[in-house]
Amino acid sequence: MELRHEFTVPVPLGDAWRALLDIERVAPCLPGATVEDYDGRTVTGAVKVRLGPITVAYKGTAVFEEQDGAAHRLVLAANGRETRGQGTARATVTAVLEERDGVTAVSVRTDLTVTGRPAQFGRGVLAEVGDRLVGQFADCLSRRLAGATPPAGP
Repeated sequence: MELRHEFTVPVPLGDAWRALLDIERVAPCLPGATVEDYDGRTVTGAVKVRLGPITVAYKGTAVFEEQDGAAHRLVLAANGRETRGQGTARATVTAVLEERDGVTAVSVRTDLTVTGRPAQFGRGVLAEVGDRLVGQFADCLSRRLAGATPPAGP
């Protein structure tokens, strides 16, 4: 399934690019995500996501397959396995940054495949959850880059 999102952050392109590559800085903005290790290319960690009446936790890795500083394009391939259950999640996330009047527009395309319990919810629920997560991530990132302290999460 393909999901598309776009958001803006209130900083010039170069600042936004550096921030998105700073995993320790941006990971706290992704709801439910924890980073266990990062070696500059591969992130090992976990993510917990609420899908309708269930919460699913995954443990896995994400690898930067591309970091094109000239085109301001990055590709991240993530794979995870449910910590309780047999389900898996696989995503290839492609982000392209573009400066627009002093702010940066970020276009994100996610190619997502899930198995197990989450697969039963279908595209509508998964797209809605994706919209919510990207929205929360974008809000948090914007506040951090603008110098504001984000409110404490749940």
